This record gives sequence, C-alpha cells and structure tokens, in this order.
Amino acid sequence: MALYGGIEAGGTKFVCAAATGPGDIRAQVRIPTTTPKETLGAAIGFFRSLGLPLDAVGISCFGPLDLRDASPTWGYITTTPKPGWQNVDVAQRIAHALATPVAIDTDVNGAALAEQRWGAGQGLDDLVYLTVGTGIGGGAIVNGAPVHGLMHPEMGHMRIPHDRAIDPFDGNCPFHGDCLEGLASGHSLQERWGVPAEELPADHVAWEIEARHLAHGIVGITTVLSPQRVIVGGSVMKREQLFPLIRREALALLNGYLQVSAILDGIDTYIAPPALGDQAGVLGAIALAEAALNQIA
Repeated sequence: MALYGGIEAGGTKFVCAAATGPGDIRAQVRIPTTTPKETLGAAIGFFRSLGLPLDAVGISCFGPLDLRDASPTWGYITTTPKPGWQNVDVAQRIAHALATPVAIDTDVNGAALAEQRWGAGQGLDDLVYLTVGTGIGGGAIVNGAPVHGLMHPEMGHMRIPHDRAIDPFDGNCPFHGDCLEGLASGHSLQERWGVPAEELPADHVAWEIEARHLAHGIVGITTVLSPQRVIVGGSVMKREQLFPLIRREALALLNGYLQVSAILDGIDTYIAPPALGDQAGVLGAIALAEAALNQIA
C-alpha cells in the first residue's frame, strides 16, 4: 500500500502527516510558520526522521501560488501579504530534498478535494469549499477535478455589495479594502469590533452582518459555478449560529430564481459544514499526493 506525505502549509502552522489514507495516519506533527528556511526545514526534517520511503508528497498551501506546470517558478508562493514568504519556493525544494514526486495546490482546493474524496462532498462531481478564518479562501471541484485556469480561484477577493448603512466598516484587505475577505474574515471581525471573533456573544449584531456578507459571496459562487454543494469551514464557522443565518440570507438573495430542490428544499445540506473538520487541509494534501502518484502510474 502506498505511503503518502501530506503538508498543510498555513500562515500560522504547517501540519505534516504520513498516511495511506484518512484511516491510517502513521505520524503527524504541527510546526509553527516562522521563516521559510526554518519552517520548510522542519517539515523536511520530520519526513526524513520517519525513516520510511514516501511514494509521493502532496502540499496544500496558502497562496497565491504559481501552478503553471511549465513555469520555472512552479510551486512558488507569489504575492502573499505574509511577511517574508513572497516568491518562496515550496514544492521544488521539498521534491528535491525528499527525492519524491510532489503535487501542490491551494489549501482550499486541497480541502475541497479531501471533502469530495472522504467527507461532506462524497458522490459529488461539483462542489465548492469555502474557508472563513483569519482570511477567506475558496476551492472548487468541477467535473471531479480542482479548478485552476489562469492561476487558481481567489474567492475571498471577490467584490460583494457593501451596504454602508448596515455596515460602515471600510474593510481591511490591503489590496481591495471591502472585498469578501476584507469584510467577513476573522481578521476583519476583530478589527471592526475590537475583540477576537470567538469572544463576540452569540446574540451580537456582528453575526447578522457576517451572515449577510458570506451569503452574498455564496450566492455569487453559486450563480457562477453552479456547485452541487457549498461546504463552509474555518475557525469563524465554528460559531454554529452562522449556518442558519447564512442559509436564510442566501435564500432571500436568490429570491426564488434558482428553482432547484437542492436549494429550495435542501438548503440545510446545500450550504453545509465540512465533515473532516480540522483535518480537511492535511487530508487534502494526502489526496493530492495520491492523485500525483496515480498520474505517474
């Protein structure tokens, strides 16, 4: 049975695992995200310390990323706002150090692939995974494969209607101000209300505003990609009162236009939480490694 390495490369931590699949994780470690040299070195050191040959390694990584196969900077993080991580080689460095095939994709495309393979998207060919945490990102599976195109989806930076009478906050995205991430990320919640999102009371007006912004984003995604399910995860979505609020707002915004039972009668499962929880990212990396090995075979 093939043994895969998986790296969930996040802005605050790297989660590394060796596994044959979700039910057989042989080893796992969390590494704080510091400098590229220190963090990538620790990840490489973890896999070397196992003393086990890896058949392939998958990396689900924060971005933006260069995913063009023929590019000399394939597998690099590009214009990230994270200090010190701009134009950093991730995939090629790990492939060289571990002498194994490597696949890389965005963290959210990886999570979408994992949820399709083993989680809340099983049996579906088309789905979206949206994560709402410190930032906002979205991954899409269309016809069974992650969407790339010119580069890869950047759903957190879509522009959404911003009613300043309801929400006068300017937004805090350094590139776009009041894009979806600038208005609805965990970082924007803290900047707007002065406390971390997890400290806001359940009945705070913040959650009505948050649900409205996220519903605008989800409706935009639905009308463009027509996914069979929208899975919404991330630290902010651990406030479970958000799901009914978002579903209500999404139905109101759609206003009966999409006459499909999956939405009209099944909104509770159409906009759904992830089944893999905090493991979606690293399992997405394992799924990427599995796919890479299958392509070689």
